[in-house]
Amino acid sequence: MKFPLYFSRKIAFSKDNKNNLSRVIIFIGRLSVALGIIVSLITVSTGFGSKKAIKERLADFSGHVTVKSTRSNSSYNTSVLDNQGLDIKKIRQLPDVESAQKYAMLTGIMRNEHNFAGIIFKGIGKDFDSLRFKKFLLAGATPTITEKGYNNGVVISQKIANDLHLKVKDSIVTVFSRTDQQPIYRKFEVVGIYKTDIKMIDDQFVIGDINHVRKIQDMKPDEVGGIDIFFKDIDDVDGDFPEIEKLIGYKNYAEKATEKFPQITDWISIFDTNIALIIIIMLIVVVINIIMVLLILIIERTNSIGLLKTLGASNSQIRATFINYTLIIMIPGLLYGNMIGLGLILIQKFFGIIKLNPENYYVSTVPVDLNPFVIISISLGILIISGLALIIPSYLISKISPVKAIKYN
Repeated sequence: MKFPLYFSRKIAFSKDNKNNLSRVIIFIGRLSVALGIIVSLITVSTGFGSKKAIKERLADFSGHVTVKSTRSNSSYNTSVLDNQGLDIKKIRQLPDVESAQKYAMLTGIMRNEHNFAGIIFKGIGKDFDSLRFKKFLLAGATPTITEKGYNNGVVISQKIANDLHLKVKDSIVTVFSRTDQQPIYRKFEVVGIYKTDIKMIDDQFVIGDINHVRKIQDMKPDEVGGIDIFFKDIDDVDGDFPEIEKLIGYKNYAEKATEKFPQITDWISIFDTNIALIIIIMLIVVVINIIMVLLILIIERTNSIGLLKTLGASNSQIRATFINYTLIIMIPGLLYGNMIGLGLILIQKFFGIIKLNPENYYVSTVPVDLNPFVIISISLGILIISGLALIIPSYLISKISPVKAIKYN
């Protein structure tokens, strides 16, 4: 075993440390490391968890990728999807694609004696994935669509239900309008109530039979306004997006879930800045404390440094000894920090103790993401950066004279 590592381990585990200033200094160093790990783990796991949870909620409601006609532009009244160059079969056969379902949308107004609400009526077909949507349901169920005739059942959001004082099995009149034509009235039955926690969705969207939209928009029985494409893993979207664009024809365009709501995307992007800022601050705090520990240990063991130099140890060997000594001191702090940090994260993951206002944060509880690679990277990163930061302060050892050091008290 090399001398610096051997000697650093000897003094790190020496019983002499328990009765002098080292005990306090070591405790401070370990505490700062543990706190840095705890804060960094919580910041990263909740930050990445929130980003992932919001993106998944957006995607589970409206598809990871949506195909629409270029004539639709930004209007919620969808235009008929152009079939030229559109190959839905090949899209469904892509390895990362789980399903693809058709839809058509139309704006309208729901009203009763209590209130009224502007809505976006999203007509769904028989290929609608009710199992995926089930996570959003608070009451009732999604309507069973056969595309034969008209199903008058609709699923409304909890927000709309509260505004209009509606519950499952209640009836509600909806008014649709077409350019230069008389308003069209439809009477629906509420068969389900959902909640996504995303304000832009919960404030407007109503789920119902696509045939109602076809009838009002004078669409043919096989025409649709768009296709929602769902992936097996949200991380595969960016890689497969160019392939999907090749299969939709030049008169249609593809749009990712996050692109539909740019205000949410902008808000999510702030997470990256906040995560980086907090980690940098915690890293600076840890490094400052560890450097302080090293300097105080050098001052406290000036006699030992002088003795080692007298016995023939080089400055580089002594520097390496004290750097190793300081890093060994950090290890218990790393272990305790990971144990406490991961413990708090797991408690939040399984019990959802900390709640949020979904109107501001788009989720009702703080979501967490446990990524083993990130967890290991945080610990190794702090250890490596601290080791590099200790190199310059350790040069103080070179200034210590053996003769004066031995006399030092």
